Amino acid sequence: MSLFSTLPFAISNKRVGIPIHSPTFQSFIAPLDDILPKITPLTSRSNRPITFTFDYQLKSLIYYHLEECTSAQGLLQMMADDEFARQNLIPEEGLGESTFYEANANRGAIQMLEIFDQLGRRISLCLGDSFLQLGDLVAIDGSLIDATLSMTWADYSTSANKVKVHIGLSLNRNLPRRIALTTGNGAERPFVSEFLAIGQTGVVDRGYQDHQRFDEWIDSDKHFVARLKKNTRWELIQSLPFIKGNGIFFFGKVRMGDKYHRMRHPVYLVGLSVGGKVYWVATDRQDLSAEEIAFIYSLRWRIETLFGWWKRHLKVYHLISRNPHGVLLQLLAGLITYLLFLLHCVKQYGEKRPSIRRLRQLRWQIRRETGYVYQIRVEIHLQVMVLLIFPDISYDQDYHKKCQANIHAIL
Repeated sequence: MSLFSTLPFAISNKRVGIPIHSPTFQSFIAPLDDILPKITPLTSRSNRPITFTFDYQLKSLIYYHLEECTSAQGLLQMMADDEFARQNLIPEEGLGESTFYEANANRGAIQMLEIFDQLGRRISLCLGDSFLQLGDLVAIDGSLIDATLSMTWADYSTSANKVKVHIGLSLNRNLPRRIALTTGNGAERPFVSEFLAIGQTGVVDRGYQDHQRFDEWIDSDKHFVARLKKNTRWELIQSLPFIKGNGIFFFGKVRMGDKYHRMRHPVYLVGLSVGGKVYWVATDRQDLSAEEIAFIYSLRWRIETLFGWWKRHLKVYHLISRNPHGVLLQLLAGLITYLLFLLHCVKQYGEKRPSIRRLRQLRWQIRRETGYVYQIRVEIHLQVMVLLIFPDISYDQDYHKKCQANIHAIL
């Protein structure tokens, strides 16, 4: 005997064939409507038209991050079994596994980059600027992502493969604006020159320290606020005044490096102690006070928060592709989902920072609107039910068989 029901937390049954819409999901991706017509068109490389268009590809990857899928197979099964996903995320004729994997491995990166850039520009207008008196600040850092052993291109060590995503985060808007992908042991320092525009200030950790590159950035009118390694050598040129009592114990104009690696340009060095830990932070900007230099470096923690939030709540680091193009495509889709969520929080709640509470509300609302239908099969054993309900009744096996035959005849 089969009983068809919805679970207590599900929505009323949705019949196959009836259009299923989610106003919340449509509102969430609505900012893309004005951008998609303006990006580079995706054209077929053969005489066959593209059925799994870039529009479908983008929406499916956004849905992947919203629904916390952890594998490509999970997403494909959802798009095959869930009526809303089947009607809105894939072509009417369906989507084969090979088509999905081929599309992500070979096409769409240019379009994703253009959408990421234009969407970021639009959100910047909504968020506004902070710390303008400190200049145009960009935190730059990288984060490792575990790769499979079959991803031989993702070189990291003899026992593990990893890839590294490099992000440029606008600290004035707390908004990711640049992205690049390398192997796990890929160099980080070259991306400072690539990510920074003239006049901007890169805020970096000690792994980016390179005296020759510091000079090159200064020559290119690109500035830096960088934490230094504790064994860095420097020569004091001039002691400078600072306010005591806030952890700062040193401020001066110095020349960094030994006689073999000495910088051509002088820099301004701040020594501060936080929680018993000593930090040395250098900058080429002479317009900043010691307190401002220390504050700017403290803002660098925002990029660590972005990596943590992005990884934990949008499941960006569960890779669904094994080649560099597919990995970059997924990371871009994850950033686009993050930007759309930021815009959702601003427009719906007036909040300029993402929160897991708002993300859960968004997911629950989409699920309520689309409805999850479950089929539950219950096998009823008549003998057990009768004995449970009437424990004192004597059991007649022949009579039981006759009753069971009558019931099956009715069903």
